[in-house]
Parts: sequence; C-alpha cells; structure tokens
Amino acid sequence: MKLLIAVVQDKDSNRLVDALGQENFKTTKLATTGGFLKEGNTTLMIGCEDDYVDDALKIIKDNCSQREQMVAPISPMGGNADSYIPRPVKVEVGGATVFILPIESFFQF
Repeated sequence: MKLLIAVVQDKDSNRLVDALGQENFKTTKLATTGGFLKEGNTTLMIGCEDDYVDDALKIIKDNCSQREQMVAPISPMGGNADSYIPRPVKVEVGGATVFILPIESFFQF
C-alpha cells in the first residue's frame, strides 16, 4: 500500500477530487499555504494499493494543468532594493507535486 501526498493549486483541487472519486480513490483534502506565491493550495492524501499508483498519478496529471499567471511582486521591506522590479511578472503556476510513501499498516475506526 502507498500514500500519495499531492500538493495542487486550489483552482485544480475540486476537479481533481471529483476525478479521483469517480475512480473510487478515497482522498483527504487539506487546505494549505506556501510556495513562491504564498497563495493557497490544497494537499490531498490518497491511499491506494501498489497496483493502482500509476492510475492515480495519471488522474492527477490529467487534472492539474500548468499555466502562466501575472503576479505583482512584493516590495522589499528592507535591504537592497536594487534588483526590485515594480511591475507584474509572468510565472508558471499549477501542476502538481506528488510524494509517494510506503505504508506499513492502515487502520480505519
């Protein structure tokens, strides 16, 4: 058995949870924050048998698209501001980061 921990952008999370549910993958959804943009994201914990890991990864890949987004940079609060660019920049967002962990045992009460 494996535990997949998938960190995805909030915009992709509902579509992904629905797609995983249609294929009978049980998920636990956690609201998380972090990353370069300090925006909200979603962390999904997905437990599955070893034989179904590739199926889960395909669903994640199909439902978490990467795209470009304009972001207003945060102004520096001190230090050297020589490299600060005060106009929006285009960054790539979306996609998924997935960690796969082995599970020694599983209990549900």
